[in-house]
Amino acid sequence: MQHANLLQPPSRNQTVRFAPDFGQRALLTVDAEEEFDWTGDFSRQGYTLDHVPRIAKFQQFCGSLGISPVYLIDWPIAQSPIAQDIIGGAVARGEAEVGVQLHPWVNPPFDEELTRRTSFSGNLPLDLERAKFRALRDLIEEKFGAVPRIYRAGRYGVGPATAAMLSETGIAIDSSVRCRFDYSAEGGPDFRGHPCTPYWTDAQRKLLELPLTTVYWGMLRKQGDALFPLARNSAVLTSLFSRLGMLERIALTPEGTSADEAIKAVDIALDDGLPVLTLSFHSPSLSPGHTPYVRSEDDLDRFYDWLRTVYAYLDQRGVRSTTVAEIIDSVVV
Repeated sequence: MQHANLLQPPSRNQTVRFAPDFGQRALLTVDAEEEFDWTGDFSRQGYTLDHVPRIAKFQQFCGSLGISPVYLIDWPIAQSPIAQDIIGGAVARGEAEVGVQLHPWVNPPFDEELTRRTSFSGNLPLDLERAKFRALRDLIEEKFGAVPRIYRAGRYGVGPATAAMLSETGIAIDSSVRCRFDYSAEGGPDFRGHPCTPYWTDAQRKLLELPLTTVYWGMLRKQGDALFPLARNSAVLTSLFSRLGMLERIALTPEGTSADEAIKAVDIALDDGLPVLTLSFHSPSLSPGHTPYVRSEDDLDRFYDWLRTVYAYLDQRGVRSTTVAEIIDSVVV
């Protein structure tokens, strides 16, 4: 069987179709990971897990809104007894799901040189990428009592052999593609040519790609793929485009995106017929001081307000929250 290269955009005939009653839905994904210095060098030690107890409040909050989040768990989180208790308990109650998120620099076996390039797991030799992934997948199944069906590469770092690795181990969905973003300057993937709609990665329809949702907004949004990379090289041009309502790139995340921007993105995504809106954030944002997006308790209040506002608007637009299991059951194969 020939497996897809996740670095390559799909053809149009690979678009996923869903059952007629599926409609348009939203999936909340949480990159459940350790706290580390986002601006520093990668290290195998020195990380912390101080935010993990705060996941309990977040899970209760999700319950109040009828959201079942999927926690994409990396090695340090998988080893945390507190995370196992909070997230595992929610999974056991049917209130959350778990998936796999590979941070290769903290995930054994440690057979690679630690560089920015090797922080993208898809750049590792396939045997090493596979060994790290399998160790983590098995640990999650053991500690959280559920078989993970979804994967996201840390730093969105898929490689040419990642799809084959996932298909070998029963993963049904990859959600590593961050459409309209480019990480090639650091040796990572370039997703600017990838669509935001779900698509099959292989002819056998065994692995579904569920990209994170990002849209272009503004008068020039139809030309966004061509114009935005040019604007990014000029702060003046980026500011001008935004101020005049000509072109903005908006990711569906409470990290760096305002609620007003997110609502504009929701409107565009729905009007474009996107069947699944994939929202995301990093779990350390649930406690102040661990990410650039939440520095204080006031920031954290605004973070939760963003979720309330955006999910209220999704409800107003008739968009229900969904789950990985529901997505898998609703695709037309």
